[in-house]
Amino acid sequence: MLNYVSTKGGVLAVDFETAVLRGFAEDGGMFVPEYIPKISKEKLKEWKGLSFNDLAFQIVSLYIDESIIPENDLKKIIEKSTSTFKHPDIVPVVQLKSDSNHYLMELFHGPTLSFKDVAMGFLINIMDYFLERKGEKVSLLLATTGDTGPAAAYACMGKKTIDCWPLFPTGFISDEQARQMTTIQDSNIHSISVNNCPSGGDDIDAVISEIFSNLSLVKELKLSSVNSINWCRVMFQSIHYFYGYFKVAENIDEKIIFSVPTGAFGNLFAGYLAREMGLPVKEFICANNINGTVHRVLESNIFSREKIKKTPSNAIDIVLPYNFWRFLYFISGRNSSELSKWMDEYTKTGKVEFDSATMESIKNGFTSFSVSNEETLSTILEMYEGTDKYLLDPHGAVAVSAVKSLKSRIDGRKVISLLTAHPAKFPDVIYKAFNSIDDFPKEGKHFEIESLKNKKEKYYSFNCETLKDDLIGRIKELKN
Repeated sequence: MLNYVSTKGGVLAVDFETAVLRGFAEDGGMFVPEYIPKISKEKLKEWKGLSFNDLAFQIVSLYIDESIIPENDLKKIIEKSTSTFKHPDIVPVVQLKSDSNHYLMELFHGPTLSFKDVAMGFLINIMDYFLERKGEKVSLLLATTGDTGPAAAYACMGKKTIDCWPLFPTGFISDEQARQMTTIQDSNIHSISVNNCPSGGDDIDAVISEIFSNLSLVKELKLSSVNSINWCRVMFQSIHYFYGYFKVAENIDEKIIFSVPTGAFGNLFAGYLAREMGLPVKEFICANNINGTVHRVLESNIFSREKIKKTPSNAIDIVLPYNFWRFLYFISGRNSSELSKWMDEYTKTGKVEFDSATMESIKNGFTSFSVSNEETLSTILEMYEGTDKYLLDPHGAVAVSAVKSLKSRIDGRKVISLLTAHPAKFPDVIYKAFNSIDDFPKEGKHFEIESLKNKKEKYYSFNCETLKDDLIGRIKELKN
């Protein structure tokens, strides 16, 4: 059976069920499998042409032993998790008219119009399956910079085994994203707007990490998390890389490029995982906005915390990409002591400078670009007014803009840009890109977003300075 260990090496190996329900490892590390399953070229050939659900079953079966979830149950969970998607392909791939080698993967056809729906529904349904079997209930705490919170809240609606607490930094996400959480009336959804967060979602992440470091409190309140810190999320996100590859590659020997709008590094780590499993990827483009944390690492060898800057692509306004630690664990040769040293140094000084050998491993198959706010807006306008007549969301625009800026490096290879949200979630950005309300494109509206405008809201409002005590107090109050 494939078990799971902590990146910090301080806890005994656990099974998949335990890793999922705990979320965080008790030593402050992140759960990872004892080994990454390898997929042969012959198996890849067999998988080409599979539906998304059938491909998902083949991949996740490598990480979940049948003694944990029987085959039929796992297939039902996958089908249930994708049943709310509005496109038959789940994550369709579109070829651009302006560049036949450039493809767009639409990851936004789920219930909250975000790529987070792809893995979140599966994770929540897996947790519900385990908890119902055990007769237990948990409280999920998660920070969101835009799309994780709505996806988690929607997936948790009506679940008797789960209380969901999505926390978002006031003023750092769009009103449309906020209302996807605050208009949910189900009694098990407790949305929280957190005021006075100078570093946005990173401030909330810090509070949640502090809470999870108190093991007795975690056990007392039965806490877990569904941020991409949870192994199940990043594992399931690796599927769309395989699916996209099979859609565009002419044969299994062809290596392609993925451009990924990058914030917490969860989606990009999932791509790395797919490549380590055997997917023929030439390179990943880490498409950062001006916060550019990972771009700075690749350019300067320094992993540093800088003051957060607000951008049109708010969901990736993150200065601490916590899944980067998971990535560093693997490229260091699973060296837990080295990873712990880096994490401690980052906590104490706000930065880590990597040696040349480590940087060589980090850069293997990765390049990056930091896209300005102006480039994000101009890319949205140019893609819509040009040959393609395609309306991008601001995060997809970051990925597409990075591809255009790195055109000479791509050298005629096929590239897939990941589109992580529907543009209707960001009307203010679309207005700004077009510089006119009168010219607002019809593709920038979606009936589900429009329907939220007149719905009643239900949420708590806390201050960042007292968030820990207020949050713990409210959870205890609801349990009693």
